[in-house]
Amino acid sequence: MTRMTLVKARMNPRTGALSVLLAASLALVPSTTAHADEIRSQQWALDAMHAREAWRTTKGAGVTVAVLDTGVDDEHPDLVGNVLPTKDMVGFGSSRGDETWAVHGTAMAGIIAGHGHGPERAEGVLGIAPAARILPVRVILEEKDPARSKARNTRGNALAEGIRWAADQGADVINLSLGDDSKSAHPEPAEDAAVEYALKKGSVVVASAGNGGEKGDRISYPAAYPGVIAATAVDKYGTRASFSTRRWYATVSAPGDDVVIAAPDRKYYEGWGTSAAAAFVSGAVALIRAAHPGLSPAQIKQLLQDTARDAPAGGRSDSHGFGFVDPAAAIKAGAKLEPEGLRPAAYGRKYFGSGPDPDLDGSAFSWAAPVAGGLGLLLLGGAVVLWRGRGRRDHTDHYGV
Repeated sequence: MTRMTLVKARMNPRTGALSVLLAASLALVPSTTAHADEIRSQQWALDAMHAREAWRTTKGAGVTVAVLDTGVDDEHPDLVGNVLPTKDMVGFGSSRGDETWAVHGTAMAGIIAGHGHGPERAEGVLGIAPAARILPVRVILEEKDPARSKARNTRGNALAEGIRWAADQGADVINLSLGDDSKSAHPEPAEDAAVEYALKKGSVVVASAGNGGEKGDRISYPAAYPGVIAATAVDKYGTRASFSTRRWYATVSAPGDDVVIAAPDRKYYEGWGTSAAAAFVSGAVALIRAAHPGLSPAQIKQLLQDTARDAPAGGRSDSHGFGFVDPAAAIKAGAKLEPEGLRPAAYGRKYFGSGPDPDLDGSAFSWAAPVAGGLGLLLLGGAVVLWRGRGRRDHTDHYGV
């Protein structure tokens, strides 16, 4: 059975509100409003990841990113035209129009391939790979979906089946902004085999490292499976987000705090979670894949490691992996590589790695000062509604998966 056990989330220090969500997810907490033209200016991650430099080469056209999540709103103005038909591996639960439908999945898809809307698409969320296609694969339910308790007993191997299905459709990247880091979490043979299957088919697999940084840094699956690119979360200063899990499988870090996201209710939110970090890394991989389609998953993972910025002392840490993801640098370095054959991943000794390393975060990273200086005033406060679209539906629920 796919391990997707619900766990309690951290107490959000900005709001004092406690959410219940799956490990490695994103919390959405609406509050105050902001004008629409402020949305793009608050996307600090685009500057931090040197996205515009990467876009001089590609914006991800021709690449398909499978988003294994709660579903994606293909009618969202920031995503319309970029979303392929959904494959539903669950088969029940909320549907379009329900408050608990496709919230998390839409947020992740926007981070990856949002193209904005309005005149010259200057409004709304802009993703890291705005020309990429999203292939939604519904494998989990939202935290507040009334059918959630039923799903625990009848969902079966939805995640494993979804990974295999996405690979069979030719997905270039498989984004897994989900996971299990509960006390009972353990490797699931079906999921492990599905990840290996996808890698052999040429799909790059990206997963969130886990949100267990304040509850023991427990191992999170699927992030810990061999061959997976595991993303940890940092804030706009480059400091490890306190909730971000520290483990041996960490590959690179990416934005995961005060992240601007789109939702099916046509509102924009700030949220936190290694889910967001994984989506940013998947977008980065989409750009690399578009520029260098012949590179194998192993080569792309190595590229991310070799070109990551602000590498920790010693070259790597369990908090940041090999450093902060830099798609522009990876695209440039990838031009020097010759495509190589695919090789199956194996556990080996690395699987039984050490526990979390000490938190040795420094102050600002090389990119943090200019980004934070320009956006600090805008990003103060809690996770908030940034802009209301045409809808006027107000609520104060906590979302997450």
